[in-house]
Amino acid sequence: MKVILKEDVKNLGTSGSIVNVANGYARNYLIPLNLAVEAKMKNLKALEHEKRMIEEKARKIKGATSDLAGKLSAADIVIPAKAGEEEKLFGSITSMDIAEALKAKGFEIDKKKIILDEPIKRLGSFTVNIKLHTDITAHVNVIVVPE
Repeated sequence: MKVILKEDVKNLGTSGSIVNVANGYARNYLIPLNLAVEAKMKNLKALEHEKRMIEEKARKIKGATSDLAGKLSAADIVIPAKAGEEEKLFGSITSMDIAEALKAKGFEIDKKKIILDEPIKRLGSFTVNIKLHTDITAHVNVIVVPE
């Protein structure tokens, strides 16, 4: 029996794939768990329509994300911190601190998207990467100044 997978099924295929499976497997497992539908002409047309809608939505999200990346790259984030001798900070600047500074500037960025190899422990200017989308990364200039 040919079925269209609605979700990824391990060792069978990915969402949207048309696969040939045993009748019992389809009727007793895939279809009742809403993992697949029978590959009829009506369902194939619905699948094509759904794929077009998903592609359109993904294109809009990518466009909005690239606009946000441009705005972020143009912004300089200034973070005041207590520092001691030789410009060493008493604490460190983490992704959470950068996310709060971005929020103060009007950008809602999740701290998990901010990529820091290690926390910032000195005064100065640093370039921080923010992964906004699978293939869009913004580079933000973070300036740490003495408090």
